[in-house]
Amino acid sequence: MAINEDKIDDAALALLYLTLHDGYRAWKGMDWDVLGRLYDKGMIHDPVGKVKSVVFTPEGLDRAKALFTELFEE
Repeated sequence: MAINEDKIDDAALALLYLTLHDGYRAWKGMDWDVLGRLYDKGMIHDPVGKVKSVVFTPEGLDRAKALFTELFEE
């Protein structure tokens, strides 16, 4: 079975938005491969480190909000 990683990344980005705090941070309870791809796409800053949250880039925050609205709001 082929897996569309872009769709997984979009869903993960939307779920990260669900844990948004301090205006631009989200808890990083996601698979490391997904976080790495989101970093490579410029959606979050480098997720590696002891801090338990990631920082959205401005583009990533906008995309996360749009995806969250599209996927989860009624």
